[in-house]
Amino acid sequence: MAQELVTMSAKELDRLEVIQRVVEHQLPQVKAAELLGLTARQVRRLCRAYEGSGPGGLASRRRGRPSNRRLPEELRSRVVALVRDHHADFGPMLAREKLLERHDLGIGRETLRKWMSAAGIWLPRRERVRRAHQPRHRRSCLGELVQIDGCDHEWFEDRAPRCALLVYVDDATGNLMELRFVEAESVFDYFAVTRAYLARHGRPAAFYSDKHSIFRVARGDSAGRSNGETQFGQALAALNIDIVCANTPQAKGRVERMNKTLQDRLVKELRLRGISSMAEGNAFLPTFMEDYNRRFGRSARDPHDAHRPLRGDEDLDHIFAWQEDRRMSGNLTVHYKRRAYLVTPTPETLPLAGKTVRVHEWEDGRVELRCQGRLLPYSIFDKNPIVSQGAIVENKRLGAVLAVIQANQTQRDHARLASRTLSLREKERLRQARARAEVPIVEYSPKPRNRTSPLGFDKNYGLNILL
Repeated sequence: MAQELVTMSAKELDRLEVIQRVVEHQLPQVKAAELLGLTARQVRRLCRAYEGSGPGGLASRRRGRPSNRRLPEELRSRVVALVRDHHADFGPMLAREKLLERHDLGIGRETLRKWMSAAGIWLPRRERVRRAHQPRHRRSCLGELVQIDGCDHEWFEDRAPRCALLVYVDDATGNLMELRFVEAESVFDYFAVTRAYLARHGRPAAFYSDKHSIFRVARGDSAGRSNGETQFGQALAALNIDIVCANTPQAKGRVERMNKTLQDRLVKELRLRGISSMAEGNAFLPTFMEDYNRRFGRSARDPHDAHRPLRGDEDLDHIFAWQEDRRMSGNLTVHYKRRAYLVTPTPETLPLAGKTVRVHEWEDGRVELRCQGRLLPYSIFDKNPIVSQGAIVENKRLGAVLAVIQANQTQRDHARLASRTLSLREKERLRQARARAEVPIVEYSPKPRNRTSPLGFDKNYGLNILL
């Protein structure tokens, strides 16, 4: 009997206890049916099975037997052979899709996973050899390698919106070299923080980052890139600073662990000081870095400082700008971000037709065109003009036309703010431009004469501007 009890499931053991009470006349069959969620007829059948075979009579007879719905063995052999011959390095999900797409075989994902595991084609995750991330020694001197990362977190808890913290940590000493709160990781934010780092410490030998698109281009022929370098990589190359991308988060574990430390200590320091904005937080960060480095920083093995001073000919204002190359057309036109820049025709610019122009764009929207080291004067021809070029409007209908124009402008701005193609920085720039413009509200009031035009409005409407 003990052996029979071992082979029974927990549900069957609970059922055994109730049936025993029924057989011993301690519990009515109707009450037992309520407890087990069965009918009285089923309880009577279980009682007969218990009286005839003992506790083993309550165990499922299907246990240990193959399912009646199992797939044929011939199908299993065919599927395993196809996977081994054509999809040996595929996962179960992708292999299932290809079997259905190319061989018209609809096999369940979990069924295919079991078949592949049994055939040795797929190794379950729990059976895989765990990768060991061996620790490495710190670099020998300050400034030889600086780990950088961005950490998105509720830094101000519920006192301010969620934001990101850009963290620069020296590998040799573990010192915090630069911190900055930003709305989100972006190229211009890394430009600004790196520029502050250079002003404070000088040029390090190399930066160590993850494979974020700000630091690494997956394809070297990507549009808008030069030799497979990102905008941040181009700026560092101009300063003779290398950037190394870690293959795993564990490889740059120093800055990853620093992020966890900051999520604990920095958040509490901000709370104690009642800091509830990024501006106040950025003003406090130098004090926090100084105190942290004094308490937890360590001396490098080599006292040499690998930072190099900036050269006098390095123009950081142009180096830390978004730069892209464009071909100037024969009529001295450069196209960039849905705008046409008309280079002013002069004896100096006319020979540059067809040449490559370097476009510099700054965070505030300023744009410069340079060709062969020469600054090109230009005017902007918007490809999406707000007012149709050459529109002819009668003076007496000018008010209605201006009203339509103003409504279209507002609708167009709302559509651009809702677009996903614009970055957060460009949307904020558009909002600020609208606020500076202080667009007037157009209102119309009729003059004493009341002559109605065929269009249904007074032909002598006046135009009042309410500032």
